[in-house]
Amino acid sequence: MRKSHIQRLIENGEHQQQDFKFEINDARKIARSLVAFANTDGGRLLIGVKDNGVIAGVRSEEELHMIEAAAHIYSRPRIKYSANTWNVDGKIVVEVVVEPGKQRPYSASNEDGKYKVYLRKHDSNILANRLLVRALRLRHSSKGVFMTLDREQQVLMDILKDSEGITLSRFCKVAQITQKHAEKIIVNLMALDIIDYKEEDLKTVYILK
Repeated sequence: MRKSHIQRLIENGEHQQQDFKFEINDARKIARSLVAFANTDGGRLLIGVKDNGVIAGVRSEEELHMIEAAAHIYSRPRIKYSANTWNVDGKIVVEVVVEPGKQRPYSASNEDGKYKVYLRKHDSNILANRLLVRALRLRHSSKGVFMTLDREQQVLMDILKDSEGITLSRFCKVAQITQKHAEKIIVNLMALDIIDYKEEDLKTVYILK
């Protein structure tokens, strides 16, 4: 039998630009997914699909209301998206597509009403660290990013070329600079998409892209 559009998508599994949701029972959690897609490469939510790819189906009207709340009430700025409903063997799947955002960083409200920035990495939504949030604002500002390669930046680049990463405190110590100066260098290099970060043993480690 010819496979439907949704079945072909499901075969690709969950990845950086695709996420499955069995149902929506919390608009705030969906806002995190929408925000993560908008802050990264864009992506697609398939609602009514279990983590293992089995189609369970949903009540489309309720889901669409929850998506609208997630995008327009619990996201800042508002998330632009498109939504389509598909009938697959009598079961309704809602497909929500989010394009890469033009007003990054986007943030989603948590249970305390505080807005946090999320990114999509592999098949997970992760909380962005504060330096990356600053880098996203700088990268998408009208001023742009300008920097010259001075001694401290060269020290950082040399370390990253020969290691698996460095913490902020270690960079301060090796380069013999203040934390404020070190943060500014890291923010600039992340804004230029030269370095990235990972969480390792409860520490933030900065790595070369």
